[in-house]
Amino acid sequence: MNIVVAVTGASGAIYARQTLECLLASDEVESIALIVSDNARKVISHEGICLPDDGRIRRFDNDDMTASVASGSAEWDAMIVVPASMGTLGRIAAGVSHSLIERAADVMLKERRRLILVVREAPYSLIHLRNMTALTQAGGIILPASPSFYIKAATIDELCMSVTLRAVSMAGIETERERWGDERNV
Repeated sequence: MNIVVAVTGASGAIYARQTLECLLASDEVESIALIVSDNARKVISHEGICLPDDGRIRRFDNDDMTASVASGSAEWDAMIVVPASMGTLGRIAAGVSHSLIERAADVMLKERRRLILVVREAPYSLIHLRNMTALTQAGGIILPASPSFYIKAATIDELCMSVTLRAVSMAGIETERERWGDERNV
């Protein structure tokens, strides 16, 4: 599979790092297109996160509207926006494509491919909820960054991983995520 990963300026860069690590660990993933917004770069730096480098990751500038991910004829199977800011979510929901992240998401929707937005905001305003509804109706998947406490995580990294594995799984990549009722959670 070929996966697009977009990182926006919402807090929670740990989710972006973990998503890339999980995708790189999968034999199913052939290539990853990585797009990082300017605000995401600031948040990543502030939160002290380092995104992995690998030969399968191809980085695209968020201003490069000629990149392959901007075209429906390209071979990208799914897109994960992680974390997804409410501003980015709103622009995608409205069909506004001023950046490569927004255009790539628009392509996923129009081509009926998987688009997962890991939203990192609380509480939600009515505008946020309406935008999430519009994206869901258009075929997108809204995945709030709400970790699963039943996994009894010992670290923040483990707790965040419950969200990350869910997002990767929603993109169609097999994961070893724990589920409610697993014997190991009893």
